[in-house]
Amino acid sequence: MQSAVFHFKPHGAMMSEDSLLDDALVRLDEAAAHLSIDPDVIEKLKYARETTKVRLMIRMDDGSRKSFLAWRCRYDDTRGPTKGGIRFHPDATADEVETLAFWMTFKCAVMNLPYGGGKGAVQVDPRQLSKAEIERLSRAYIQAFARTVGPDRDIPAPDMGTDEQVMAWMMDTYSQQHGHAVPAVVTGKPIELGGSPGRKEATGRGLVYLIREAARHIGLPLQGATVAIQGFGNVGSNAAHFVQQLGARVVAVSDVSTGLYAPDGLDLGDLRHHTELHRVLRGYPRAERISNEELLEIDCDILIPAALENQITAENAERLRCKMVAEGANGPTSLEADQILAERDIFVLPDVLGNAGGVTVSYFEWVQGMQNWIWTLEEVNRRLEQVLVDAFNRSMARAERDNIDLRAAALIEGIERVTGAMLSRGLFP
Repeated sequence: MQSAVFHFKPHGAMMSEDSLLDDALVRLDEAAAHLSIDPDVIEKLKYARETTKVRLMIRMDDGSRKSFLAWRCRYDDTRGPTKGGIRFHPDATADEVETLAFWMTFKCAVMNLPYGGGKGAVQVDPRQLSKAEIERLSRAYIQAFARTVGPDRDIPAPDMGTDEQVMAWMMDTYSQQHGHAVPAVVTGKPIELGGSPGRKEATGRGLVYLIREAARHIGLPLQGATVAIQGFGNVGSNAAHFVQQLGARVVAVSDVSTGLYAPDGLDLGDLRHHTELHRVLRGYPRAERISNEELLEIDCDILIPAALENQITAENAERLRCKMVAEGANGPTSLEADQILAERDIFVLPDVLGNAGGVTVSYFEWVQGMQNWIWTLEEVNRRLEQVLVDAFNRSMARAERDNIDLRAAALIEGIERVTGAMLSRGLFP
């Protein structure tokens, strides 16, 4: 396996126009306007500390060599080591990685976790690779970013297209380089390697904890409520399972292959069995086929976008027919769409709260790894619920007090913690 550093962008480099990060920075400025903060502090938050781009060269099963672009961004480490997943996706870009690392900075701060924000990606379709090729790619990634990652510096985790097995290969590669086991270098590992009980389902479980709180707030009974979920990967499938346990009825789901609709409710057990056999929803016979676009406009009580960013836009926000949007994905709602949903009185549970369950239990896993300690599943879930509900209540109280939406309120919570830490440390140089 070979890798070569292709490009390095230091703190302060300019972003491209019309990027995802540009939209994120608009939200930052809008939230910061509610606070009396030194403009120099806000300026510092507008740029990633470092983004490294490499080209990974691996040997394919047929003996040929193929290269893949890869990135790792450490956005801000004021409050602690940077933390964020690694995604394998054919449409991954540097801008996406930096934007997600930006949001991770504030997501960790809102949850009061001692982390900064990070993110990584490889531009690849993992469905086109064999297991052996994915292993070589995973090991090449951690070799390439050996200077960047570390249990006290930058801690990766699974994301789209990666899983606990990928994390195991990465942990093993890093450990071999250091001559001893370093389980805390990644989170989302198998239990046998120091992974935490409850980590795999934490994002979906945490999202449903917050859906429950938000539903109480807006007076929406969950018993019999209808739910549509865009994305049936780890987050979407677990959210479907847990929201059904609360009495809701999942009427529509989708993945990259197709969408499915059943007005009387989908058989989630049967659906999960189908995806275990075929990996995708395509071919499932006991539901009407719909597109991902149609799913977003299904008449339902709760819409859960749990796929990619920028799915709810100015073009389709007027056609949504739900009472709540619960963001399981990162950045699924555009700036313009946010305004439209607010005008239509559709409650938005923002991603900075909604999908924070994963990083919260990742923190628990990291703590267990650093202490060589094991928590029970019951303890993990109890702590997760407490952290998320506390964050929701703090943000909701601020939103009502200041007459702002929940996304802005949560972001302000995060900004206050990050900027407070910056000022305590001092702006140097």
